[in-house]
Amino acid sequence: MEYVERDYRLRHRQEDLTHFRVAAKETDLDVGVRKERFNQGLFSLVEQLVLEYRDQLEKYIKEDPGFLKALSPYNIKSDAPAIAVIMANSASAAGVGPMAAVAGAISEAVGKKLLKYSRDVIVENGGDIYLRSRRIRKIGIFAGKSPLSHRIALEVQPDDTPAGICTSSGTVGHSLSFGCADAVVIVSSSAPLADAVATATGNLVHSADDLEKAVDFALSIQGIRGAIVIKNEKMAVKGRIKLIPTS
Repeated sequence: MEYVERDYRLRHRQEDLTHFRVAAKETDLDVGVRKERFNQGLFSLVEQLVLEYRDQLEKYIKEDPGFLKALSPYNIKSDAPAIAVIMANSASAAGVGPMAAVAGAISEAVGKKLLKYSRDVIVENGGDIYLRSRRIRKIGIFAGKSPLSHRIALEVQPDDTPAGICTSSGTVGHSLSFGCADAVVIVSSSAPLADAVATATGNLVHSADDLEKAVDFALSIQGIRGAIVIKNEKMAVKGRIKLIPTS
């Protein structure tokens, strides 16, 4: 299949970092590291890590198919790999199935490995971001056809990283959602938790009247710092969130 550049990726790319893409099967990462730290060895490392984590999950799913299909908290086997445990625990806190945390879990697992090589790291996986930074970062928000799309951004302070900044949508992309939010953005110190909570929060949004209820739900979960929910021209925001215009 021919690769088509994901336009939303331009909204989180940073001018002082070198960004590169690593894709393996359904996993498609955009990785940013400090320019002076980038080399081809990092590309190979990320590719190896992605294949390893995917292999661990695929082997586990063969042994425990319910892990893949569950849409609610799921009890995993005692010998499950660490990444599956993280996914299951994060999803359980949000009240959803483990696969709701897979993109955030891979982003964070890869990002933590890269901290050995670069003080600043950003790993984006289908709209789910792991970020560690020594400077202020601006992360643009893509909300499909909403008039707010590309008009606002999160401002993230260095002291608020490492951070998981994860997005779910009922109108954009292929991820499973039982709601119709244009964008749900969740911020946490844990990317897999933010990913799972973004899914759970998005499931609550069936009209613009549900926005306040949705952000209240997200902030009721321990470990969530902030939430943004967008539907059409309306938006609800709660928690430790700073929004700025993109222009």
